[in-house]
Amino acid sequence: MPTAGGGHRPEPELDRLSNIIKAFNDQFGNIPWTDADRVRKLITEEIPARVAADTAYQNARKHSDKQNARIEHDKALLRVMTALLKDDTELFKQFSDNESFRRWLSDTVFALTYE
Repeated sequence: MPTAGGGHRPEPELDRLSNIIKAFNDQFGNIPWTDADRVRKLITEEIPARVAADTAYQNARKHSDKQNARIEHDKALLRVMTALLKDDTELFKQFSDNESFRRWLSDTVFALTYE
């Protein structure tokens, strides 16, 4: 048996967030966000947390298949984004007007919340 410690594996959550931020920057880094740090925080923390807390989505995750959970997720995401409209119009505008951004955000938040 080896007595020395092996390699260190990065924290999965930290690695996942880094990958999300990299993908976001690669695809949407050209959008002139007024407060890019706030948008990154919304995407990686606040939006997934609010979607995950949605009761209908929670029920679908627990009691239904992945396809139905995705349908409820998309509805929950729309509710969350609509609630953000007042304070984060810039992000909501990208979500409502930019199909590739909406698809990316939806896929990303689903991956973060469906487990």
